[in-house]
Amino acid sequence: MTETPGDMSASALRAAYEIRVVAGRLRRRLKETYDNEELTPTQTSVLSRLSKDGPASTSDLAAAERVRPQSMAATLGVLDERGLIQRRPDPDDGRRQLISLSESGTAYVDDKRRAGEGWLAKSLESGFTEEERQTIIEAMALLDRLAHT
Repeated sequence: MTETPGDMSASALRAAYEIRVVAGRLRRRLKETYDNEELTPTQTSVLSRLSKDGPASTSDLAAAERVRPQSMAATLGVLDERGLIQRRPDPDDGRRQLISLSESGTAYVDDKRRAGEGWLAKSLESGFTEEERQTIIEAMALLDRLAHT
């Protein structure tokens, strides 16, 4: 059963709205900090997932990204053409391949993260007080908890 706005507190509704809006703005702003080499959001997400979670099969990546295996195969084809991923046989199941970042893919992800984190750190240093930065750190812990509910 889906809850209706009448079933929720005004603060819950306001927080949900603010988180959605601010997360979208931050995502767009972070994307502006680096040249994404015309990668789609799904391609970028797959690279990030492989960096964070390690090697995965095409079907595992499709499930994690909530796309069809055929769509993931196309996504991986582009990443493979650009030399950002590598494939190797799954040692537990010879019929499957495990996808991982290539050296170029790892460098790409690391460079993009550094660019985004550099912009964030510079903006936080110049535009916020120490107390405000501590408040942001505390809020991030709460948002992380929200992401895991």
